[in-house]
Amino acid sequence: MPYTPAQLYALVADVERYPDFLPWCLGAQVMRQDDTSAKAILRIGYREFQDSFVSLVRFNPPYAIHVDYGGGPLKTLETDWAFHPTEGGGCTVDFSISFSFKSLLAGAVMDMLFDKVLKKMAQAFEERAHALYGSPC
Repeated sequence: MPYTPAQLYALVADVERYPDFLPWCLGAQVMRQDDTSAKAILRIGYREFQDSFVSLVRFNPPYAIHVDYGGGPLKTLETDWAFHPTEGGGCTVDFSISFSFKSLLAGAVMDMLFDKVLKKMAQAFEERAHALYGSPC
């Protein structure tokens, strides 16, 4: 991406702003936060489905963010963001996600939609970066 690791790190770390740009994110509340960690409640929804879950976030500025699941409708959730500077400016973003549902039906539905949902979320983060930081670095 044509932005610095620090810029993209700041965008991802700003959990309370997720409802401003992430599809299906209806609300975000940071319960506690310091320089190294945060605990946040995210409310997600699509049509009649709405639920909340807790994220336990660990910060390693400006190069990495790790999120563990703290409770809610899922069985497990773990995400990792890594921001690597590239020659000539910009950075490469590595993102991984691992999750499972308590409900077999919800898991089967998500398996079918996962690629579409992930692409839509990645696009939302890219559009937010452009809106915040404008032209490439």
